[in-house]
Amino acid sequence: MLDDSKPIFIQIKEQLEDAILNGSIQIGERVPSTNEFAQHHKINPATAGKGINQLVDEGILFKKRGVGMFVTETAHDILLEKRKQQFFNAYIVPMKQEASKLHIPKEEIIRMLKEEE
Repeated sequence: MLDDSKPIFIQIKEQLEDAILNGSIQIGERVPSTNEFAQHHKINPATAGKGINQLVDEGILFKKRGVGMFVTETAHDILLEKRKQQFFNAYIVPMKQEASKLHIPKEEIIRMLKEEE
């Protein structure tokens, strides 16, 4: 499940984000602990904790002392906006730059996108 393509803590974080976005982890639901992640993936608990703590810092998860980490009410909306911005930066900005170099007007880009439907 984990690979060498990026740091493990980022992969843990993204797994949780994906689970929240696809609904397999719901608002208010408890997420696996750092020790559960560590045991499952055979990694250091501090590594798992780093990814989970980033989600706390971003308002995706909150801590209940002695109970665990839970999904915030705004987690899904925060993640959608974050992923939309990442999509825009990774795909739309470079596409617009390339289209500009090739003198492709916006209308033609829209037509090309509609052809794929």
